[in-house]
Amino acid sequence: MHPRLKNILFIDIETAAQHAVYDDLEPRLQELWAKKARTLKATETEPHDLYHEKAAIYAEFGKVICIGLGGFFEENKITKFKSKVLGNLTEKETLEAFQKVLEEHSAKEELILCAHNGKEFDFPYLSRRFLVNGLKLPYVLDNSAKKPWEVQHLDTLEFWKFGDYKHFTSLDLLSAIFNIPSSKTELDGSQVNRTYHTDKDLEKIKRYCQNDVVVLAQLYLKLNALELLSEENIIRL
Repeated sequence: MHPRLKNILFIDIETAAQHAVYDDLEPRLQELWAKKARTLKATETEPHDLYHEKAAIYAEFGKVICIGLGGFFEENKITKFKSKVLGNLTEKETLEAFQKVLEEHSAKEELILCAHNGKEFDFPYLSRRFLVNGLKLPYVLDNSAKKPWEVQHLDTLEFWKFGDYKHFTSLDLLSAIFNIPSSKTELDGSQVNRTYHTDKDLEKIKRYCQNDVVVLAQLYLKLNALELLSEENIIRL
């Protein structure tokens, strides 16, 4: 297996608003959301409507509903990828399950996390929700005493920017230009909150999350000038 594939755990998180509707927020948080809503671009949208559209992306008003993860391994000299999704639990239980995966990973303190836009979203969001749930930050997420070069995070979006910090490219667009099958076959990110709260179809979200992890791993291969894996070498648990 190529050395650049070792000790990396690829992750993707899906999030939803804490509550199905704005009116279910406690009064103090309703007031704080209304205040935040006024700072957002869509100022003509009422706070209760904006809550349904935007609350999931803010760790103060959202929650982690599932975590997709996966890693490369070698079997009979063939590189393969295995993935699974943590879900069907309370947020705290999901985070505890994720923490257990991190603690038991064979890479130990050499473990590296990789996500698309992870440094702006997945990693800080997870860290904030760990603390909100009264959990200790896992070593790989706790950067408080680390020097910049000691932070064990990879971000495929940052890789693609090549130093162009104003440039954002979605995972779906990158998968398209590198001919990687899309993960957006059943839904896309904008539909997750409705699918969770209204449709109550967490299994569909989990499938979408797992597919995103596979796309992420395939993109990482292409960004390292390596060949994509065939579907037969991708294992979904």
